[in-house]
Amino acid sequence: MVNAWHRFIDNVPLRRFVVLAFLIGLLYLMRAMLSTILLTFIFTYIVVKWIRLLQHWIPKLPTLLIVLVTYAVLIAAVYFAVTKYLPLLINEIIKMVNSVLKFYQSQDGSWLLKQINHYISQSTITTQLKHGINLAFSTLTSVTQMAITFLMSFILSFFYVIELKQMYSFSKLFLTSELFSWLFEDIYFFGNKFVNTFGVVLEAQFFIALCNTALTTICLLFMHMPQILALALMVFILSLVPVAGVIISLIPLSMVGYSVGGIRDVIYIIIMVIAIHALESYVLNPKFMSSRTELPIFYTFVVLLVSEKLFGTWGLIVGVPIFTFLLDIMGVKSIGSKKAVKKQSE
Repeated sequence: MVNAWHRFIDNVPLRRFVVLAFLIGLLYLMRAMLSTILLTFIFTYIVVKWIRLLQHWIPKLPTLLIVLVTYAVLIAAVYFAVTKYLPLLINEIIKMVNSVLKFYQSQDGSWLLKQINHYISQSTITTQLKHGINLAFSTLTSVTQMAITFLMSFILSFFYVIELKQMYSFSKLFLTSELFSWLFEDIYFFGNKFVNTFGVVLEAQFFIALCNTALTTICLLFMHMPQILALALMVFILSLVPVAGVIISLIPLSMVGYSVGGIRDVIYIIIMVIAIHALESYVLNPKFMSSRTELPIFYTFVVLLVSEKLFGTWGLIVGVPIFTFLLDIMGVKSIGSKKAVKKQSE
């Protein structure tokens, strides 16, 4: 029995497979807290990167000062966003909804509604109406839960970063355990891989979303579209979804464009989305991800479909990073693999 245990400890691939399965099972049991875990990781990762960047420019700048100032600025930004810009955003969203309703009240919209009513029975409409009311209540509950999750993740990330050095020192103590050092070494191995893949992909996708939003907003301004603030926020959120986000944004943008300028503006928006999608696929992705995490579009869509079923809405955002992490773990495609091959060839 003892020899079998030692053979298991010495068999690193088998041991790491068991540890990975254990971690996946643990996360599954904690799936109710998955949103808190992911948001805490994202907040912590971004703030730590910000600290490292500032200390690279100013080496003697205290970590505690950076953390306190950063979180104070974030709290002030959230406060002004809620008290000043949230009412404005809600007003913009109401205007955007009114634009869509105006389309349905137009001649083309009335014709479309008649066609829908022709093929849909009254009972189906009543059922969908009840479903819509239930969806509204569930959405309100989800927004409240998301606000609580956001607050908890914000607080947890603050306590982690405020004691950054102490966290590193204390966490290293687990590696010196006489009985379970192998377990914590494997957890550290997966954690390091997770940060190097998951973090890099999220960071790159965030900057890609910013670029997509900026370009789309500029185009919409030239087209004299209404409710720019609401449309820009929608495009930014959808752009966090790799590849599919830009395409999904085509539907609401086309509806607003048709209510403003008719079929001509819809054609302009389709051309704009195609151009931005091409820019994201062939310029932004290679630029921000340095050609290290590129996936074929087919794989990306399959991963998004599967991850949405497994993780819900979160899966559309974290599906590709998790898939990239698993590829790295299996040795199929690692971060920096292309650069390494290039160096070897040289």
